[in-house]
Amino acid sequence: MAAFSLTINNKKHNVDVDPKMPLLWVIRDVLGLTGTKYGCGIAQCGACTVHVADAAVRSCMYPVENVGTQKVTTIEGLSEKGDHPLQLAWEEVDVPQCGYCQSGQIMAAAALLKSNPSPSENDVHNAMTNICRCATYNRIKKAINQAAGNKITIPNP
Repeated sequence: MAAFSLTINNKKHNVDVDPKMPLLWVIRDVLGLTGTKYGCGIAQCGACTVHVADAAVRSCMYPVENVGTQKVTTIEGLSEKGDHPLQLAWEEVDVPQCGYCQSGQIMAAAALLKSNPSPSENDVHNAMTNICRCATYNRIKKAINQAAGNKITIPNP
């Protein structure tokens, strides 16, 4: 066990955990922030995506010891009132079906738009590697483009 001082969603948290513990379990089990989901446990699906220093990270395989002094943002910290442009676009486009992967999808999309505010269709395709069991990929892309203000037309299935 080791003591860590983490800044998550702009709040300081002191935790005493195994340094190798995945950040996901610190976020969910130690701090009780359950918006970040467990999916595959091998960093493939993206349900656990959070931001570490504004970069999208698959938290199920990211040891807490790697966080250091970097700020972590979870879906709960993306906006205070759920009014981030991506969250609003997600609602307007009616993206989720089961909804399980959506917090990870939104966090991956937010990292993309932070680094590239006006992505091309190809940029969105290349950046969004999270898996959606319900296959709402066209609506996900449409919502990202809407949030970015792009006029790309992506058909609904």
